[in-house]
Amino acid sequence: MRIIVVYDVEEKRVQKVLKFLRRYLNWVQNSVFEGEITYTELKEIKQGLKKIIKTDTDSVVFYKLKDSPFEKEVLGIEKSNVTNLY
Repeated sequence: MRIIVVYDVEEKRVQKVLKFLRRYLNWVQNSVFEGEITYTELKEIKQGLKKIIKTDTDSVVFYKLKDSPFEKEVLGIEKSNVTNLY
């Protein structure tokens, strides 16, 4: 499954979330990751993030993309050289 993860967490937890998500996904810009993962990995990511974030103040959004190819366009500096997710 292709996925984009966007997060907004308190500053003291940003590095923990960043380090954790880098185990599974490609960092594309501040607070944004993308990649191809399995449903099992998605479950692991959600469980891991629940241990790091505070659900009453932090936010993590998961965008699950359909299986069809999509086009990615970047304006400005691209922080990751990943060109596709399939």
